[in-house]
Amino acid sequence: MEFKAFKMDGLGNDFVIIDQRHNHIELTNDQIKKICNRNFIGCDQLIYIKKNEKIDADMKFYNSDGSVSGACGNGSRCVAYLLSKEINKNKIILGTESGNLESKILKEKLVETKIGLAKTNWDEIPLAKKSDTINLKYKIIDNNNKEHFGGTAVNVGNPHVVFFVNNIENFNLEKIGPEIENDKLFPKKCNVTLAKIINENHIKVKVWERGAGLTKACGTAACATAFAAKINGKIKNKTEIEFELGKLSIFIDENGNIYMTGPVSNIDQIQIKI
Repeated sequence: MEFKAFKMDGLGNDFVIIDQRHNHIELTNDQIKKICNRNFIGCDQLIYIKKNEKIDADMKFYNSDGSVSGACGNGSRCVAYLLSKEINKNKIILGTESGNLESKILKEKLVETKIGLAKTNWDEIPLAKKSDTINLKYKIIDNNNKEHFGGTAVNVGNPHVVFFVNNIENFNLEKIGPEIENDKLFPKKCNVTLAKIINENHIKVKVWERGAGLTKACGTAACATAFAAKINGKIKNKTEIEFELGKLSIFIDENGNIYMTGPVSNIDQIQIKI
Protein backbone atom coordinates (compact mmCIF):
# COMPACT_ATOMS: atom_id res chain seq x y z
CA MET A 1 0.00 0.00 0.00
CA GLU A 2 1.28 3.44 -0.95
CA PHE A 3 -0.35 6.77 -0.15
CA LYS A 4 0.31 10.46 0.53
CA ALA A 5 0.32 11.93 4.04
CA PHE A 6 1.47 15.07 5.83
CA LYS A 7 4.16 15.56 8.45
CA MET A 8 3.89 18.46 10.88
CA ASP A 9 4.92 19.39 14.39
CA GLY A 10 4.19 21.85 17.16
CA LEU A 11 7.39 22.64 19.09
CA GLY A 12 8.88 19.31 18.05
CA ASN A 13 5.79 17.31 19.07
CA ASP A 14 5.41 15.64 15.68
CA PHE A 15 2.62 13.99 13.73
CA VAL A 16 1.91 11.98 10.62
CA ILE A 17 -1.47 13.20 9.34
CA ILE A 18 -3.51 10.98 7.01
CA ASP A 19 -6.51 12.46 5.20
CA GLN A 20 -9.29 9.87 5.02
CA ARG A 21 -11.95 12.24 3.67
CA HIS A 22 -11.46 11.40 -0.01
CA ASN A 23 -9.23 8.34 0.12
CA HIS A 24 -10.20 5.73 2.68
CA ILE A 25 -6.85 4.53 4.02
CA GLU A 26 -7.34 2.08 6.88
CA LEU A 27 -4.23 0.92 8.69
CA THR A 28 -3.78 -2.01 11.04
CA ASN A 29 -2.46 -1.44 14.54
CA ASP A 30 0.92 -2.87 13.49
CA GLN A 31 1.08 -0.50 10.50
CA ILE A 32 0.33 2.49 12.74
CA LYS A 33 3.13 1.46 15.11
CA LYS A 34 5.50 0.98 12.15
CA ILE A 35 4.77 4.48 10.77
CA CYS A 36 5.29 6.01 14.24
CA ASN A 37 8.57 4.12 14.74
CA ARG A 38 11.59 6.45 14.50
CA ASN A 39 13.41 3.82 12.45
CA PHE A 40 10.75 4.16 9.71
CA ILE A 41 9.05 7.58 9.47
CA GLY A 42 8.63 8.40 13.14
CA CYS A 43 6.17 10.56 15.06
CA ASP A 44 4.63 10.98 18.50
CA GLN A 45 1.10 10.49 17.15
CA LEU A 46 -0.63 9.48 13.95
CA ILE A 47 -3.76 11.49 13.10
CA TYR A 48 -6.63 10.61 10.78
CA ILE A 49 -8.67 13.45 9.28
CA LYS A 50 -12.23 12.21 8.73
CA LYS A 51 -15.21 13.74 6.94
CA ASN A 52 -17.89 15.54 8.96
CA GLU A 53 -20.69 17.30 7.09
CA LYS A 54 -21.56 19.64 10.00
CA ILE A 55 -18.10 20.93 10.91
CA ASP A 56 -14.79 21.21 9.06
CA ALA A 57 -13.62 17.65 9.85
CA ASP A 58 -13.21 15.00 12.55
CA MET A 59 -9.89 13.75 13.92
CA LYS A 60 -8.80 10.45 15.39
CA PHE A 61 -5.50 10.19 17.25
CA TYR A 62 -3.21 7.20 17.72
CA ASN A 63 -0.21 7.15 20.04
CA SER A 64 3.08 5.71 18.84
CA ASP A 65 2.34 2.46 20.71
CA GLY A 66 -0.83 2.04 18.60
CA SER A 67 -3.26 3.01 21.38
CA VAL A 68 -6.07 5.52 20.79
CA SER A 69 -5.73 8.99 22.33
CA GLY A 70 -8.81 11.06 23.22
CA ALA A 71 -7.21 14.41 22.47
CA CYS A 72 -4.04 16.00 21.17
CA GLY A 73 -3.62 19.75 21.52
CA ASN A 74 -0.61 20.32 19.28
CA GLY A 75 -1.98 17.85 16.72
CA SER A 76 -5.27 19.73 16.66
CA ARG A 77 -3.46 23.01 16.03
CA CYS A 78 -1.49 21.41 13.18
CA VAL A 79 -4.61 19.95 11.51
CA ALA A 80 -6.44 23.28 11.93
CA TYR A 81 -3.59 25.07 10.16
CA LEU A 82 -3.48 22.44 7.40
CA LEU A 83 -7.24 22.75 6.75
CA SER A 84 -7.16 26.55 6.94
CA LYS A 85 -4.72 26.52 4.02
CA GLU A 86 -6.94 24.11 2.09
CA ILE A 87 -10.27 25.89 2.55
CA ASN A 88 -8.97 29.46 3.12
CA LYS A 89 -10.65 29.98 6.49
CA ASN A 90 -9.12 31.40 9.66
CA LYS A 91 -11.54 29.63 12.01
CA ILE A 92 -11.62 25.83 11.98
CA ILE A 93 -13.85 23.48 14.01
CA LEU A 94 -12.64 19.90 14.43
CA GLY A 95 -14.38 16.98 16.10
CA THR A 96 -12.58 14.67 18.54
CA GLU A 97 -13.63 11.85 20.86
CA SER A 98 -13.56 14.45 23.66
CA GLY A 99 -15.76 16.99 21.83
CA ASN A 100 -15.38 19.72 19.21
CA LEU A 101 -12.31 21.97 19.22
CA GLU A 102 -12.39 25.48 17.79
CA SER A 103 -9.14 26.91 16.43
CA LYS A 104 -8.20 30.32 15.08
CA ILE A 105 -5.26 31.09 12.83
CA LEU A 106 -3.93 34.28 14.44
CA LYS A 107 -1.13 34.79 11.93
CA GLU A 108 1.13 32.67 9.72
CA LYS A 109 1.91 29.45 11.61
CA LEU A 110 0.44 30.72 14.90
CA VAL A 111 -2.69 28.88 16.03
CA GLU A 112 -4.99 29.27 19.04
CA THR A 113 -7.15 26.30 20.04
CA LYS A 114 -9.95 26.39 22.59
CA ILE A 115 -9.46 23.17 24.54
CA GLY A 116 -12.50 23.82 26.73
CA LEU A 117 -13.15 22.93 30.36
CA ALA A 118 -10.88 20.78 32.49
CA LYS A 119 -12.29 17.97 34.63
CA THR A 120 -11.03 17.44 38.17
CA ASN A 121 -13.49 15.00 39.78
CA TRP A 122 -11.77 11.70 40.62
CA ASP A 123 -14.18 9.64 38.47
CA GLU A 124 -13.72 12.01 35.48
CA ILE A 125 -9.91 11.69 35.39
CA PRO A 126 -10.60 8.71 35.83
CA LEU A 127 -9.05 7.33 39.02
CA ALA A 128 -9.68 3.85 40.38
CA LYS A 129 -10.79 5.19 43.77
CA LYS A 130 -12.09 8.40 45.32
CA SER A 131 -9.09 10.68 45.91
CA ASP A 132 -8.16 14.31 46.47
CA THR A 133 -7.27 15.20 42.87
CA ILE A 134 -5.59 18.49 43.85
CA ASN A 135 -3.05 16.54 45.93
CA LEU A 136 -2.89 12.82 45.25
CA LYS A 137 -0.02 12.55 47.80
CA TYR A 138 1.68 10.34 45.24
CA LYS A 139 5.31 9.58 46.06
CA ILE A 140 8.06 10.22 43.51
CA ILE A 141 11.78 9.90 44.22
CA ASP A 142 14.40 12.26 42.82
CA ASN A 143 17.93 11.45 41.64
CA ASN A 144 19.24 12.09 45.19
CA ASN A 145 16.86 9.41 46.52
CA LYS A 146 14.73 12.07 48.22
CA GLU A 147 10.98 11.48 48.42
CA HIS A 148 8.49 14.05 47.11
CA PHE A 149 4.72 13.79 47.61
CA GLY A 150 2.11 15.47 45.44
CA GLY A 151 0.48 15.22 42.05
CA THR A 152 -2.55 17.14 40.76
CA ALA A 153 -4.85 15.14 38.47
CA VAL A 154 -6.61 16.94 35.59
CA ASN A 155 -8.43 15.66 32.51
CA VAL A 156 -8.28 17.92 29.44
CA GLY A 157 -9.35 15.28 26.93
CA ASN A 158 -6.64 13.00 28.30
CA PRO A 159 -5.83 12.17 31.94
CA HIS A 160 -2.83 14.07 33.32
CA VAL A 161 -0.93 14.15 36.60
CA VAL A 162 1.21 17.24 37.28
CA PHE A 163 3.96 17.37 39.91
CA PHE A 164 5.29 20.79 40.92
CA VAL A 165 9.00 20.41 41.78
CA ASN A 166 12.01 22.67 42.33
CA ASN A 167 14.13 21.10 39.59
CA ILE A 168 12.62 19.10 36.73
CA GLU A 169 16.07 17.81 35.75
CA ASN A 170 16.53 16.18 39.16
CA PHE A 171 14.11 13.35 38.33
CA ASN A 172 14.41 10.39 35.99
CA LEU A 173 11.16 10.86 34.06
CA GLU A 174 11.94 7.86 31.85
CA LYS A 175 11.62 5.72 35.00
CA ILE A 176 8.94 7.67 36.89
CA GLY A 177 6.71 8.28 33.82
CA PRO A 178 5.89 4.67 32.89
CA GLU A 179 5.52 3.67 36.55
CA ILE A 180 2.82 6.29 37.13
CA GLU A 181 1.26 5.84 33.65
CA ASN A 182 0.68 2.15 34.40
CA ASP A 183 -0.23 2.47 38.08
CA LYS A 184 -3.53 0.78 38.94
CA LEU A 185 -4.79 4.12 40.29
CA PHE A 186 -5.14 5.20 36.62
CA PRO A 187 -7.37 2.65 34.83
CA LYS A 188 -7.01 4.53 31.50
CA LYS A 189 -3.34 5.31 32.18
CA CYS A 190 -2.16 8.93 32.32
CA ASN A 191 0.29 11.55 31.12
CA VAL A 192 2.90 12.64 33.66
CA THR A 193 4.32 16.17 33.87
CA LEU A 194 7.10 17.59 36.02
CA ALA A 195 6.65 21.35 36.34
CA LYS A 196 8.82 24.09 37.82
CA ILE A 197 7.22 27.47 38.50
CA ILE A 198 9.70 30.13 37.35
CA ASN A 199 7.12 32.84 38.05
CA GLU A 200 3.37 33.14 37.49
CA ASN A 201 3.96 33.92 33.82
CA HIS A 202 6.46 31.14 33.15
CA ILE A 203 6.42 27.41 33.95
CA LYS A 204 9.06 24.97 32.73
CA VAL A 205 7.99 21.35 32.11
CA LYS A 206 9.03 17.87 31.07
CA VAL A 207 6.36 15.44 29.91
CA TRP A 208 5.94 11.67 29.77
CA GLU A 209 3.06 11.10 27.37
CA ARG A 210 0.71 8.16 27.74
CA GLY A 211 1.36 5.74 24.89
CA ALA A 212 4.18 7.85 23.40
CA GLY A 213 6.84 8.25 26.09
CA LEU A 214 9.06 11.31 26.51
CA THR A 215 7.94 14.04 24.12
CA LYS A 216 9.49 17.37 23.16
CA ALA A 217 6.12 19.04 23.76
CA CYS A 218 2.52 18.14 24.61
CA GLY A 219 -0.35 20.57 24.16
CA THR A 220 -2.80 18.95 26.56
CA ALA A 221 -0.01 18.67 29.18
CA ALA A 222 0.55 22.43 28.84
CA CYS A 223 -3.17 23.01 29.43
CA ALA A 224 -3.28 20.57 32.36
CA THR A 225 -0.18 22.17 33.93
CA ALA A 226 -1.59 25.69 33.69
CA PHE A 227 -4.93 24.58 35.13
CA ALA A 228 -3.23 22.62 37.93
CA ALA A 229 -1.08 25.67 38.70
CA LYS A 230 -4.19 27.87 38.86
CA ILE A 231 -6.15 25.62 41.23
CA ASN A 232 -3.04 25.32 43.41
CA GLY A 233 -2.86 29.14 43.61
CA LYS A 234 0.45 29.37 41.72
CA ILE A 235 -0.78 31.45 38.76
CA LYS A 236 -3.76 33.61 37.82
CA ASN A 237 -5.34 33.21 34.38
CA LYS A 238 -2.45 33.31 31.95
CA THR A 239 0.98 31.72 31.73
CA GLU A 240 3.56 30.38 29.32
CA ILE A 241 4.56 26.73 29.43
CA GLU A 242 8.14 26.16 28.31
CA PHE A 243 9.18 22.96 26.54
CA GLU A 244 12.53 21.95 25.09
CA LEU A 245 12.00 23.85 21.81
CA GLY A 246 9.77 26.74 22.82
CA LYS A 247 6.66 27.89 24.66
CA LEU A 248 2.89 27.53 24.50
CA SER A 249 0.72 30.36 25.87
CA ILE A 250 -2.20 29.20 28.00
CA PHE A 251 -5.15 31.40 28.96
CA ILE A 252 -8.02 30.33 31.24
CA ASP A 253 -11.13 32.52 30.93
CA GLU A 254 -13.62 33.41 33.70
CA ASN A 255 -15.72 30.34 32.84
CA GLY A 256 -12.75 27.99 33.11
CA ASN A 257 -12.28 27.48 29.36
CA ILE A 258 -8.66 26.79 28.43
CA TYR A 259 -7.10 28.37 25.33
CA MET A 260 -3.74 27.25 23.97
CA THR A 261 -1.70 29.34 21.51
CA GLY A 262 1.54 28.38 19.84
CA PRO A 263 3.48 27.88 16.62
CA VAL A 264 3.12 25.09 14.07
CA SER A 265 5.64 23.91 11.52
CA ASN A 266 5.63 23.93 7.75
CA ILE A 267 3.33 21.40 6.09
CA ASP A 268 5.44 18.63 4.55
CA GLN A 269 3.79 16.20 2.15
CA ILE A 270 5.27 12.72 2.37
CA GLN A 271 4.80 9.43 0.55
CA ILE A 272 4.27 6.32 2.68
CA LYS A 273 4.79 2.83 1.35
CA ILE A 274 3.87 0.14 3.83
